[in-house]
This record gives sequence, C-alpha cells and structure tokens, in this order.
Amino acid sequence: MEDLVQKILRARVYDVAIETPLEKAKNLTERTGNTVWLKREDLQPVFSFKLRGAYNCMASLGKQQLAKGVIASSAGNHAQGVALSASYLKCKAVIVMPVTTPEVKVNAVKAHKAEVVLYGETYDESYMEAQRIGKEKGLTFIHPFDDQEVIAGQGTIAVEIGRQCQKPPKAIYVAVGGGGLIGGIGAYIKNLWPEVEIIGVEPQDADAMSRSLEAGERVKLENVGLFADGVAVREVGNYTFDLAKIYVDAMVRVSNDEICAAIKDVFEDTRSILEPAGALSIAGLKADVSRRKLKGKDLIAVACGANMNFDRLRFVAERAEIGEERESMLSVEIQEEAGSLKKLCEILGDRNLTEFSYRMGEGNSAHIFMGVQVTSKKDRLILINKFTSKGLACVDLSDNELAKMHLRHMVGGRLPSQGINSDKQHLKELIYRFEFPERPGALMRFLESMRPSWSISIFHYRNHGSDVGRIVVGVLVMEQDLNQWEKFLEDLGYPSWNETNNPAYKIFLGAQTA
Repeated sequence: MEDLVQKILRARVYDVAIETPLEKAKNLTERTGNTVWLKREDLQPVFSFKLRGAYNCMASLGKQQLAKGVIASSAGNHAQGVALSASYLKCKAVIVMPVTTPEVKVNAVKAHKAEVVLYGETYDESYMEAQRIGKEKGLTFIHPFDDQEVIAGQGTIAVEIGRQCQKPPKAIYVAVGGGGLIGGIGAYIKNLWPEVEIIGVEPQDADAMSRSLEAGERVKLENVGLFADGVAVREVGNYTFDLAKIYVDAMVRVSNDEICAAIKDVFEDTRSILEPAGALSIAGLKADVSRRKLKGKDLIAVACGANMNFDRLRFVAERAEIGEERESMLSVEIQEEAGSLKKLCEILGDRNLTEFSYRMGEGNSAHIFMGVQVTSKKDRLILINKFTSKGLACVDLSDNELAKMHLRHMVGGRLPSQGINSDKQHLKELIYRFEFPERPGALMRFLESMRPSWSISIFHYRNHGSDVGRIVVGVLVMEQDLNQWEKFLEDLGYPSWNETNNPAYKIFLGAQTA
C-alpha cells in the first residue's frame, strides 16, 4: 500500500487533466447544517475524473505497446479518458461500449478519433468482448478500475484535496462502481489524515461493493441498474476490493430519486448538471447527514462526472422533488357530486400542486391522483392526516414506483354511462385547455366561478416549471346553458382553447357512441 501512495505522488496526469477546484456549496451548506465542499471533477476536459487514471496508465506503457495500440471497455467516461489520452500520445484506441451507453458519451469518444464497438448490455459483457479483441489484435487492455496505475491516477484527486483543505474534513464521499476512485482517494487520504472518514456511495440497484464488504468477499450481482450507468458494474475489482477493506469506513446506498434530487442540488449551487453517477456522492452525503444527524462538520463530495444524456433530464426533473421529499404523490377519494372538488381544494389551502388528475367514473365516488409540494416527510404525514380527518380516504403513493413512473401519465378513461343520464339527456361534455397563472388560489378562483349545476368530468394538471399552469378541464353543461358557459370563460379571463372536437379526445376520452 505504501507503494501505491508513491505511485500516486509520481502519477502523470497533468499533460491532459487539470487541477479541479474544491468549491463550497452554499445552498447545501445551509440546508444540511454542515460545510459542504464539492470537488469539481466534472470540470475536467472530458467532464469526468476518469481521464486521470487512463492517462497515467497509458503514459506508463512502453513504446512498443503504444505503437500497437490500446483497447478499453467502458460505459463512457473511462472511454473518453482513454480516447483523449490516445490522441495526445498518438496511439490507436479501440473502445468497446455497452449498447445502452448514452449517445452523448458515444459521440464524445468518436470525436477523439477512437474506434467504437458497441457490444452487450452491461459493462461486464463489453469487458469480455474487449478482452477477446485485445488478444486477437495484440492491443494493450486499459482497465477502468482494477489496475494500480489507473488507481494511482485517480488518487491525484486526493493529493489536490490535501493541498486545498485548510484542515482535515470529517468525511469524504466517493461514488463507487468498480472501486478505482475510492481506492486511490482512500489510500492517499488515510496515509495523510487517518482520522478522515472515507465513505463510498452506490445506487441501491448497483451495490456490488456494499454487498462484497458485508460478505467479506467479492459478490457478483445477478442484475445491475443502469440509471447511474457510470457505476453499473456487476463485480468490483480484486485489487480495489482489497483497498476498500482497508480504507473504506462505510458504504451508503441511495435510490434513483435521491440521485435526481442531488443533481438538482448541485445545479442550484453551481448551475452545472451532473450525470447520475457524478451526483452519487452528493446523494450519499445528504443521506449520511440525515442518518447520523451530522451538524457543523466539514464534508467533501467528489462530483465525479457530468456526461449527462439530455433526454434523461425529463426523468430527473420529475423525480427530484420526490427524492428530496418535497413532493407527495397521493390518491384521494371524493364523492362523485357537485362541489366535492372545491372541498378538496379548500383542504389543500395554499399548497402548490404539481399534478392533478381526475376523470368522472362509475359509482358514487372518484379517486383523484395528485402531486402536492411538501416540506418534508413529516409535512406529508400532516397533509394525509388532514384529508382523513375530513373524511376523505387518502393513500400515499410517494414510494410507489408504478404510480411514479406510469400511472401519473395514464389516469383517464371514457365518460361513464351515467355521466349523461335519462333526466339530463341534453348534457354535453365540453373539453377545454386553460393556461392558469402559476400561483396558489388560481384553481379555487376557477371552481368558485363555475355554476353549481355544472359537473367537472375531467381535470388534469401538471406543473411544467413555467409561470403558467397548463390544465385540461372537462365539464358537463346543459345545451341551454352554453351561452352561460361562454360568458363564464370571458369573465374568467384565462387563455382557453376548445378541444371538444379534438380527435385525440374523441378516441381516448370521449363518450362511447352506439
């Protein structure tokens, strides 16, 4: 292990890498009650720490090895590090990447003139293919984590932290995939400051290191989650596992929702967008602070990557509030009668809605699917108790993956047979889109302006983060009251569009015709 520290001190990385800043995260500091520092490895030329290890390893190769070329397997960040290093060292590079690799990472590797081979759905499958090609063509394999020179290159992050800190921190949080990053940081920091805690962070569905340390031997996962693709490894390395047993004080597992919340946290502090694996350490820091009730400590999180697939931002934005426990997904049962929606909104008071879906159904009751902003888990329970105390059955769906991923986009259905019954056979369902001002009270104003004889048959709202809320409303109106409806729209003053004849409504939501 002393030899590894010497390798770290001698590592060559700054031909291609930069010394990244250690920045104070003001918002996270205020919210956690600890001084939170971000080691900004997302600012590297390839937007990831992986450049350090790849270049140090390749710079240590002999001329003959470089002349033949190198090969690597990677989900993206190591691939970019190898590709850029090969460009600098003027050698051939072949990169085998899983077919699930985000396009942004594939294109980034190709931009450095490396040859890309897409193979397999996981790192392990692409690793085996890279080994086969390497032996066939005489290429030197550059391991993404289980190599001393690679680990030494990653360890230069710890050397910089040692120079940048005025005093030893309480803990350093590090994302863990194969274990190369935490191995290098842990080896150097523990020799410099033995009292500093080295804490690894993994996704709940890609926790090979946590399970291995618990079992006392390397554990190979049967399945591995791909959301944080940069750490989607079935099995940690031999050498990195030995390092973790010596230097890692604890492991923290976090959910995908917590990772999304951490991405948002870093954006609010830096205006930078980390990839899921890059935000792992921040999510782990927050979870550890909550679990151990840490206060007044200096805490460092290594923000290790920012190769975010743009399409993934949609998912991140939707799940960040839930991960932060600032949004609750609820099902509330109300009576299928005039005024019941208004009663529900009165209970909500000035709370902001993020989603609200309702469709008139069979029977005497209806279920509303809603997202509501809350301040904490305790606040969520207070809201649920408020509903139940008013006689409304309420089910908490905040931890229900089916509801969060699918049902929120599927709530709907056709107008039931009793929606237009025999004594009201001249009722007509009107469908309108509205743009409401995005502020508390806008919905109540709408409901209070409606005539009691008009029944709401559809209501759907989603907060899109803009200054207006986009809402779809279905309302049952007697044909002789259509003029009154038009006057209601005029007096309301909200921009609106009549969608009653929209084919999408007729196909999926409109009443069945004989």
